[in-house]
Amino acid sequence: AQVLPRNVFLHVAKAPDLQRLGTRFLLQGGTQKNPAVVKAFVDYIREGFHGTGIDPQISVHPHCGEAGAIGVALEAIRLQASGHATTFIGLDAVDQIRLNTHSNEDDRCHLCKNSCMRTLLEVSYSNSDDPRHSLPPLQPKRIILAGCERGTAHSNDDLQKLQKQHKQMLTMAPNLVDIAARTVWKPRHPASIESSGHCFSLARSARKNKRLSENRKNIRIGIPRVLSMYTYAPLFSAYLESLGVLSENIVYSDFTHTDLVRTGTSRGSIDPCFPSKIAAAHVHNLLFHHHAKNSLDIIFFPMFDVLTSPLRETRASNGCPTASITPETVKAAFTKECNLFAEQGINYLHPIINLSHRRLFERQMFQTWAPILGISSNENQTAISVAFQEQKNYENEIRIQARTVLNQLESENRIGIVMLGRAYQHDPGINHQIMQEFQMLGYPVFSQSTLPMDHDLLERLFGEEIRNGLIEDPMSVNDVWKTSSSAGSNLKLWAARFTARHPNLVALEFSNFKCGHDAPIYHVIEQIIEASGTPYFSFKDMDENRPTHSIRMRVETIAYFLDRYQRMLKYGATAFFE
Repeated sequence: AQVLPRNVFLHVAKAPDLQRLGTRFLLQGGTQKNPAVVKAFVDYIREGFHGTGIDPQISVHPHCGEAGAIGVALEAIRLQASGHATTFIGLDAVDQIRLNTHSNEDDRCHLCKNSCMRTLLEVSYSNSDDPRHSLPPLQPKRIILAGCERGTAHSNDDLQKLQKQHKQMLTMAPNLVDIAARTVWKPRHPASIESSGHCFSLARSARKNKRLSENRKNIRIGIPRVLSMYTYAPLFSAYLESLGVLSENIVYSDFTHTDLVRTGTSRGSIDPCFPSKIAAAHVHNLLFHHHAKNSLDIIFFPMFDVLTSPLRETRASNGCPTASITPETVKAAFTKECNLFAEQGINYLHPIINLSHRRLFERQMFQTWAPILGISSNENQTAISVAFQEQKNYENEIRIQARTVLNQLESENRIGIVMLGRAYQHDPGINHQIMQEFQMLGYPVFSQSTLPMDHDLLERLFGEEIRNGLIEDPMSVNDVWKTSSSAGSNLKLWAARFTARHPNLVALEFSNFKCGHDAPIYHVIEQIIEASGTPYFSFKDMDENRPTHSIRMRVETIAYFLDRYQRMLKYGATAFFE
């Protein structure tokens, strides 16, 4: 029994500080009929107020087992008063329902390549022999229980209707998380900056560089679709393309999915966070899937030591140590017993890089690629400039889209959701497509990496506080976090400040299990958001397991609140309770 209150408050409600919930607690649910459970809750709640001098008021609902049903009934009354019509067929008809459940190979869905199993419920009605309870004949129904909305389609016609609705929703509620996850990998097609200087020297090294230079268009490079590549793929793509590597020869591993993780994570003896853990699976995918189809020459997986940052006055913009060292642990996993890279004829490159120091980054890239591409120092320097410009162009493109969506929300007085999560959590296999669930409910989704940073918008959100001397800079987080050395944490804190100040945005924090950089700022993020009265939700400690029904239940609960909150924005505070 003592485990129950810990599960409720720590894991379900995510409320370790009971004092923030108030001093009055009402216990409900059928388990409260067990005196041991009641005592466990009472003891746990009182312990939360130990040393404060406050004695919390704790009561057990007089109808604890039926309290949830009573709440549903009250909600039905509210909806009916608001003009909603019931679809309930009546208790007499319910008594005559007959169900036939079956789930076999014939019921498997073939509307996509996953071919998921489905459960079919055949619902029929047997009319009562008693004329007093006789009902008009009701048509039999078939209900399909599937893992996704597509699987509920009865036929291709139904699927086409669903797809049409889906496209309409994509237009009405853009998902910047998904857009960024797809567009970041697109080729940049910069102008070629190849030098012809190698042709005029007879030195052996020059002749070698000339051969390497001429071979650039033939080199195929594999890059794992993981971690900071979700931010910097445009930079490296532009760098390589500008030097003459063909865009079609820059090959990324597949997006994270169940089969990829299952077949590729058996190597390695450490168990880091999920985003780092799957890196080995992505390298496995490059080796045994992409390389098997069309040979790769190189796998490029840099170790990101220091990152770039749009913020000012931070101590540093370091990458996560676990993520930074992941390429080295992946190398160990594939070379421990035998060197699989050498056996496959692949050169594994994993240089450590510092993106915040341009000259150092130039040297790091030159040392990595000069022996392979035969580049000169001038070529390298020019390619670095092109790469940073293309990275800036990509970031501007995604933020322009985000500003357009934000302007639309403001003009229509609707709300959007900001995912407070790192760029690699754009990966649908890591975020478990939770953001798409909200998108399909009509809520546009942003992320901390895609929020617009236009001067006029920052002036509107932060200007008054700057003039009053409360903060110094809209692009600084020093007022909320002094030890600002982690690039990802700094940006998450800034996005929380942005979200808290914008009336049309709500916060949804997303974090993975074992994230050492997120853990210290959980409480700070929550305080920033809730201090302004902005709704705050979270999905924390997420890993490779996707509890589909649990996630869907949480999404529906959050969506219910957001619907009420949006009504309040449009019609005033009293509309929240109508």
